[in-house]
Amino acid sequence: MYKIVSKEQFSQNVFRLCVEAPLIARACRAGNFVIVRIADKGERIPLTIAASDAEKGIITLVVQRVGLSSTRLCELNEGDEILDVVGPLGQPTHIENHGTVVCAGGGVGVAPMLPIATALKKAGNRVISVLAGRSKELIILEKEVRAVSDEVIIMTDDGSYGDKGLVTEGVERVIKREKVDKCFAIGPAVMMKFVCLLTKKYEIPTEVSLNTIMVDGTGMCGACRVTVDGKTKFVCVDGPEFDGHKVDFDGMLKRLAAFKDMEREEIEKYNDVHCEADPAQNEDAELIDRNAEWRVALRGKMKAKDRTNIERCVMPELDPVYRARSLR
Repeated sequence: MYKIVSKEQFSQNVFRLCVEAPLIARACRAGNFVIVRIADKGERIPLTIAASDAEKGIITLVVQRVGLSSTRLCELNEGDEILDVVGPLGQPTHIENHGTVVCAGGGVGVAPMLPIATALKKAGNRVISVLAGRSKELIILEKEVRAVSDEVIIMTDDGSYGDKGLVTEGVERVIKREKVDKCFAIGPAVMMKFVCLLTKKYEIPTEVSLNTIMVDGTGMCGACRVTVDGKTKFVCVDGPEFDGHKVDFDGMLKRLAAFKDMEREEIEKYNDVHCEADPAQNEDAELIDRNAEWRVALRGKMKAKDRTNIERCVMPELDPVYRARSLR
């Protein structure tokens, strides 16, 4: 079990959790991530390590409440324990003195960008950070980023803080005024796509950190596969960082959208149960008990052979034409 030693809320749906994980804290490097499981029957979710303290044995995770598992994680408080935290996983960021680097972080993407910017600064780079969000309250870790950056540019969609505009406008502003040797971009997939289209126009090498659907984190399940330079790569073991100019973002976006409807249904079910339940009760235990009752009732009504004949649900998948094209 991994104890949460502190919790901070950045915005309505974004939280910072500091978790006791001594072995991971000593071994992790910029770019590494962990896979977290809240309960025995819970989903395994990947989270990038935003910071680590080897002496205290603590790692920092920034979590956005989106689906069922992230919602349950965000509902935990200081002193609560997480069942599993596995890591460090993935390939660490290749750090060297490139010269002038632009670190573009969108939304919660600023969290995994922070250790990279820190390592780049220590390597002697001139670090210019561009932080972006829909509004002021969605700009996170500004103080920490400023501490390791030579300059910070803030862009908000609504103009409530910094300059009004998209992250690409902030990046292009830097490119037009001085030579940029390398760009790092982390955030929503669509944001990384357009940053890469911009930097490709100016022939600036760009690294992106991909956050795909992930199950086991060892490269065995294949859920996190992406196409990079026409070849299939697994984000969990080959990444999470890749040459952004070679990533098939359109294919990645299709895969990310495959389970959106199912995710929405599950969070709605959870909210219904959560509202009806006695606050003094453990919601996770209640859900597990209900599932157990359902299974017992089914076994009593049908034999195993009959259950195997039940029509299976159709799993969402990429259309055959797209699959055929991606395998060429």
